Amino acid sequence: MTDIEIEIQVNIENSKPLTEFLEKNAIFKSEKHQIDEYFSPAHRNFIGVRPVKEWLRLRDSGGKYSINYKNWYFDKEGKSHHCDEYETKIEDITQLGKILKVLNFKPMVKVNKLRKIWTYKDYELSIDSVKGLGDFVEIEYIGKDKKLDPKKVTEEMVNFLKSVGCGLIKRNYVGYPFQLLFPKEVKYEEQ
Repeated sequence: MTDIEIEIQVNIENSKPLTEFLEKNAIFKSEKHQIDEYFSPAHRNFIGVRPVKEWLRLRDSGGKYSINYKNWYFDKEGKSHHCDEYETKIEDITQLGKILKVLNFKPMVKVNKLRKIWTYKDYELSIDSVKGLGDFVEIEYIGKDKKLDPKKVTEEMVNFLKSVGCGLIKRNYVGYPFQLLFPKEVKYEEQ
């Protein structure tokens, strides 16, 4: 796994054309129920700054557990196109959660979603149904070329969704935990 992640997260008007396209042209990987719990260290309040740059997550993905840290990069307009990402499997999510709490990491929010995942060319596409938020599409670059321009890659992802016929595409730059914590601050950009 690379330590750089290039991805977008969007609401789309119509997921049916995308699902049909993926069923015909992509490789279905899995369907998973994921529960993500986000934490912030007391000594560095992740959600006390805007835009929120850092997230620390524990994930239960159908009984497989991981810990993940992301540090997002934003352009002058406050838009993110990539982040540093560090992730590893863990054996006991309950014990790690206790360790984080003892170390004064505060639980912030849980994201509960059903995720369907496909791979298509250099991309992993996830169609997510997120409790309390609705349906989204995440596209992540999984190709081997590490010298790509993240902004150009994310533009190609949006163009792909347009070419499939998903209708109105509304992009956000904040992710599910922020949307659940601060729904009034979320801004969507029509693509």
